[in-house]
Amino acid sequence: MQKQLGNNSKLRGQAAEHAACLFLQQQGLQLLCKNYRCRRGEIDLVMRDHELLVFVEVRMRNHSGYGGAAASVTKAKQRRLLCTAVEYLQTHKQRLGCRFDVVEVVQ
Repeated sequence: MQKQLGNNSKLRGQAAEHAACLFLQQQGLQLLCKNYRCRRGEIDLVMRDHELLVFVEVRMRNHSGYGGAAASVTKAKQRRLLCTAVEYLQTHKQRLGCRFDVVEVVQ
């Protein structure tokens, strides 16, 4: 039963990431990488917005209460995202500015 719930949650998370990616592409961003992983952590989407690299954290919520998506990204998660982004930049030798976005998908 627990494994089945975990699989369902994973599928919902993948669907949320897909929806966020499509939305951002419609806004003109270009997808570079999905689920970038390294020893320091994971970034859901790496995208390009003109001359900026955009590191995207996708948060799926059942409703928009409790402060929204940005409030759900803890200081510890922010540190992991930053460390992971630095490793991405070092590995991919990108010489662009960057920003961090949080996309909330409400189900």
